[in-house]
Amino acid sequence: MVERFNGRIAEILKTTPFRSSQDLERTLMQYASVYNHQIPQKALGHISPVQALKDWQKKRPELFKKRVYNLTGLDS
Repeated sequence: MVERFNGRIAEILKTTPFRSSQDLERTLMQYASVYNHQIPQKALGHISPVQALKDWQKKRPELFKKRVYNLTGLDS
């Protein structure tokens, strides 16, 4: 999945003109959110990565220290 994500990001970087570093950052963060929350992955049984993580947490809660959230950004 990492290779697929990286390939898509590379395509965005090749085809999208960015006006500033903030524009680039905004685009990358938005794409990461869409990829993780909305794009079903064949390797995960045609569900999004976040949904797969939530399902895994239900099956094996002892492996998780925190609840899986549908929020983007860094853990704090």
